[in-house]
Amino acid sequence: MEQLDSIECPLVPWQFVKPYLQASMKPTIPYQPLLLRLLHGLTGLCLVLAILTAFWTYNTYDGRWGTVSWLPTYKAIEGIHGTFGLYTLLIFPGFVLYAFNRGKHRLAQPQALTKLTHQVGQPVWWYTLSRFVNTLTLVALTFALFSGKMMDEKWLPNGELEHFWYYGHLVSWGVMVVAIALHLLMNAKVGGAPFLLSMFTWKFRAQDSPRLWKNHIAAWWSNLQPGTWSNWPALLTTRPKLEVAIWISLIAAWLISLFKELG
Repeated sequence: MEQLDSIECPLVPWQFVKPYLQASMKPTIPYQPLLLRLLHGLTGLCLVLAILTAFWTYNTYDGRWGTVSWLPTYKAIEGIHGTFGLYTLLIFPGFVLYAFNRGKHRLAQPQALTKLTHQVGQPVWWYTLSRFVNTLTLVALTFALFSGKMMDEKWLPNGELEHFWYYGHLVSWGVMVVAIALHLLMNAKVGGAPFLLSMFTWKFRAQDSPRLWKNHIAAWWSNLQPGTWSNWPALLTTRPKLEVAIWISLIAAWLISLFKELG
C-alpha cells in the first residue's frame, strides 16, 4: 500500500483515487450455494459437537490411552454424544444427496489418480488432492455413524470395553479428526482465507432463494422417468459406487439399530 501512496495523478486528486484502487485490490470471496452452506454448516456443527462429546465419553468411561484431568467425570455424557450423533445422522443424508449431485465436482473424479501421479505440485494436483480429502471425509463420517449405530448404549456403563464395534467407533473418530484437519488445510491451500470465509456468509443470489427450493424439488421429481424406482437395480448401476455404498451403510445402520431395539 506504500507503493500506492507514491503514485501521482496530475488530473485527479490522489485522495479521491486511492479508495477505489484499494477496493479493487481486495481479494474477492467466492460464492457458495446457500443449500451447500446450510447442509455443510449443520453437518459440521453437529459433527464437531459429536467429536467433543465422544472424547469426553472416552475420558469418562475408558481412558486406557490417556486422559485429561480437567474434564470432569460425567456419566450422562454418553447420552449427549449419542444425541449429537443422531442429529448428524439425520442431516448427513441430505448432505450426501447434495454432494453426489450438485456438488459432485468437489469429489474425487475418475481421472484423479492420473493427475496425482503425473502432475505433482501443479495447481491441478492440489485441487485433485482436495477433492480426494473431501471424499475421504464423507467415507470417514459414514463409518463413524455406522459404527456408532452398531454399539449398545449399555456397553460403556457396564465397563464392556472389548467389543469390536467400540474399537471401530474409536478409530472412526480418530480418522474423522484427521480428515477434518486435512479438509481445512486443503481448502485453505486451494482457496485461501476467502474460500474458507465464503462458507460463513448469509448472503445469497436470487436463484438460490429458499423460496425457489419447492419449485426445484418439483422439477427434479418431474424429471425422473416413469418407473425409475420400480427398476431400482438399473438405477443403482448408473450411480457412483461410493455413493451406493454410503447409502447402503446408512440404511443398514438404521435397520440394524431398529431390529436391535425391537429385539
